[in-house]
Amino acid sequence: MAKKNADAPKYSKETYKFWYESMQLQRKFEEKCGQLYGMQKIKGFCHLYIGQEACSSGSKSALIEGDKYITAYRDHGIPLALGTSPNAIMAELYGKITGASKGKGGSMHIFDKEVGFVGGHGIVGAQIPMGAGLAFAEKYKKSGNVSITYFGDGATRQGALHEAFNMAMLWKLPAIFVVENNGYAMGTSVERTSNVTELYKIGEAYDMPSEPVDAMNVEAVHEAVSRAAARARAGEGPTFLEFRTYRYRGHSMSDPQKYRSKEEVEAYKDRDPIEQVKHTILEHNILTQAELDAIDAKIKVQVQESVDFAETSPFPDKSEAYKDVYVEENYPFIEE
Repeated sequence: MAKKNADAPKYSKETYKFWYESMQLQRKFEEKCGQLYGMQKIKGFCHLYIGQEACSSGSKSALIEGDKYITAYRDHGIPLALGTSPNAIMAELYGKITGASKGKGGSMHIFDKEVGFVGGHGIVGAQIPMGAGLAFAEKYKKSGNVSITYFGDGATRQGALHEAFNMAMLWKLPAIFVVENNGYAMGTSVERTSNVTELYKIGEAYDMPSEPVDAMNVEAVHEAVSRAAARARAGEGPTFLEFRTYRYRGHSMSDPQKYRSKEEVEAYKDRDPIEQVKHTILEHNILTQAELDAIDAKIKVQVQESVDFAETSPFPDKSEAYKDVYVEENYPFIEE
């Protein structure tokens, strides 16, 4: 009996179902994006989240409504996990007016205020102080909410991180900082660019509680973010998490990936986050294979519907170039 209890699933059926469906939606959506990019339906920069899905889905299940999320330009997966319509994201990738950012942001600048997603940001590391600012706002308003800020391993070498970490600790902001360490930044390994290769230790310089997380395992992500959120809501300040993850595709769609071996990629695929949670689901009879197949079929329809929606949506009118632009009246530094 003790053995059975030890092996029992740690979370509810609803949670495991959410994780599987959420990660699978991200995977299939991104695979379709890769195809469409090759067909030149999606243009410009495009950074896929394939392999990193546990980072977003495990965070979402650990946090609550009203919490704020901000990330870099690999930003399709997080809003999908939060519940943004695949239609709105695909239309944005197409540059259509029905997109999440009205076709003005494209792949790298998706926003959805309704689900607390404060955007993808193109300047490396720029979102880190913004995430601290979001946390400051929640503390100021006494909302009880937290902010979670994601960035890549390359951004840990930006000065903005250190400024934000210092202020976040000084003011005990309800912030969770997450480096999604997929090992290569754009295409150069952490070992070649950083003296500190265990990146979570950077937070320790500021006395910030910091830890590494196996981010190929959605349960581990959920647990780490839950601990960090509990600290933040208790007024104990920020946490720095190093999500040790991996992207199966290149940095962007134009990346030939010559800096790593096929064997390395395949080794990480053996630890695939979706396959791990699927194994747990089937091993403990949480869902049947038929039920998983039904989820897969539903997602296939969702993804195709998002493509059809994007294809048939109109491009923005030229007048949109003059909308959603911040203007300060009587700006004092313009010479007539």
